[in-house]
Amino acid sequence: MILPVTKLGTLAVKTFCKPVANRLKKEAGLHPKFRQLIISIAQATSLIKFANHRFATQVQRRIYGRATDVEIRPLNEEKAVQAAADLIGELFVFTVAGAAIIFEVQRSSRSEARKEEMRRQEIEAMKQRDEELSREVELLKHKLEEVEELAKSRGLGGILNFRHAHATANDRAKPS
Repeated sequence: MILPVTKLGTLAVKTFCKPVANRLKKEAGLHPKFRQLIISIAQATSLIKFANHRFATQVQRRIYGRATDVEIRPLNEEKAVQAAADLIGELFVFTVAGAAIIFEVQRSSRSEARKEEMRRQEIEAMKQRDEELSREVELLKHKLEEVEELAKSRGLGGILNFRHAHATANDRAKPS
């Protein structure tokens, strides 16, 4: 019963996080502090960012068979903010999915540990039962030997000699 509920719960969380991520992207793009942060980071790393943008654009142009010797303009502020907002949205989705996977793995390992502990306890109980039965068999053998000794000492050996009587009955049945 718990397994389907847990699976449905993680599926619901994953499904719910996509609209939340979209809302996060929208709000991040409109939030003035976030915009200022992205713009300042973009200005501080403009050379690296421009080089990355240039490299990515050249690779895309090569893949699609277009000319690579054209001038590549740097990203404007709006595109930089939109790219950062998209990144935040995707990071949110992947973080939720990763957390769901970690939760599922931990739950599964706890379940397996409980099953393993139950198997170990069952095996231990079977070993104890086996030892008890072995002791009981040994006790019965000892009592049978005592009864046979007592019967021999009182002269009742022929009457209570079960082993020889049983073997003789089998021997008589074979020749026929």
